[in-house]
Amino acid sequence: MLEMPREFFIGSVYLPPLLVVSMLGILAASATAWLLNRYRLSRFFFYPPLAYVAIAVIYIGFFGTFVIRV
Repeated sequence: MLEMPREFFIGSVYLPPLLVVSMLGILAASATAWLLNRYRLSRFFFYPPLAYVAIAVIYIGFFGTFVIRV
């Protein structure tokens, strides 16, 4: 049976699961973009900001599907 997503309770503030997944995805994409820039691999992308957005969407989809299950 599928489990319903619940809010996260952090310091008397309720956070929706999609917000938490989005924050994790953007943090992971930022770390990936930093590593790509550090090792100069971002030069192989035609437009690196678009690659950053695409990586963020991939991470958000992954975290939402397998980690937190939104």
